[in-house]
Amino acid sequence: MNLELLLTNVTNPAFLFFILGIIAVKLKSDLEIPANSSKFISLYLLFSIGFKGGQELSHETFNAEIVYSMLFGIVISLLIPVYTFFILKKKLNVYDAGAIAAAYGSVSAVTFVTAVAYLEAQKMQFQGHMVAIMALMESPAIIAGLLLISVFNKEKNETTVSKTEVIRHSFTNGSVLLILGSLLIGFLANAKQAEGIKPFTNDIFKGFLAIFLLDMGIISGKKLNSLSMYGLFPWVFAIVIPLINGIAVAWASQLVTHDVANRFMFAVLAASASYIAVPAAMKLAAPKSDPGLYIPMALAITFPFNITFGMPVFLAVINGV
Repeated sequence: MNLELLLTNVTNPAFLFFILGIIAVKLKSDLEIPANSSKFISLYLLFSIGFKGGQELSHETFNAEIVYSMLFGIVISLLIPVYTFFILKKKLNVYDAGAIAAAYGSVSAVTFVTAVAYLEAQKMQFQGHMVAIMALMESPAIIAGLLLISVFNKEKNETTVSKTEVIRHSFTNGSVLLILGSLLIGFLANAKQAEGIKPFTNDIFKGFLAIFLLDMGIISGKKLNSLSMYGLFPWVFAIVIPLINGIAVAWASQLVTHDVANRFMFAVLAASASYIAVPAAMKLAAPKSDPGLYIPMALAITFPFNITFGMPVFLAVINGV
């Protein structure tokens, strides 16, 4: 692995703001980002990525590679929760195993956004259809996780939530809907129309990303303590499994595309874990699962691991280093 890439990543201002957030919590500082501001920034980041992806997609020719890439993304998001569920079930109850499996099979939009900034620093550009693939990969893993809970749940007399309602909720989740809607709008807008909002979608993007990661650091710092009761297993899982998933997909992605940036994004998506869409779905469909377990795993361990060590490793694998 190129150590220069790792150094570039850990000295990136956005990542350093993430570390600042964790430090603020440890120092018991009153530093915080207001909830409304945090929500606005997250919506802005999703909107910006979706719109720019739609613009890129409008310049692409729809071909077999795009179709295969979409199918590849869906297969990844179905396979990961299945194999991880059986690993998790050896140590945890079926509810927590299903919720964590769904989280690691689904994707993190924030990790995707950070990966975009990482590629820009390397002067690389992924293709617009990867934004659509990210949105497509969010729901299948949630559905797979819930089906696994249903099949292996021995409490047959438990009141269950309508599967149709859960599936609908996973597809209409705010982050999925915004990214798909922005993608479509970006695709429909011509270059002249898009130029008018370019300062908003491009010029201030990195600044908002830095503030958002500061907020993520604060949230992560607060949630780390809740993992202590589960011992070492969640920590090992939250690092080793994303690393395996990312490296495996970094290699396997050559079957559907030879574009280095696209392969990198596939690896990042496979290694990421959802801490927004999955908790929302599990709260509705599997309330016995413990969010104090799977949210800190995804947000406080896997997310920082991916943006420090994971990304340089995945790029090195793709480049054959």
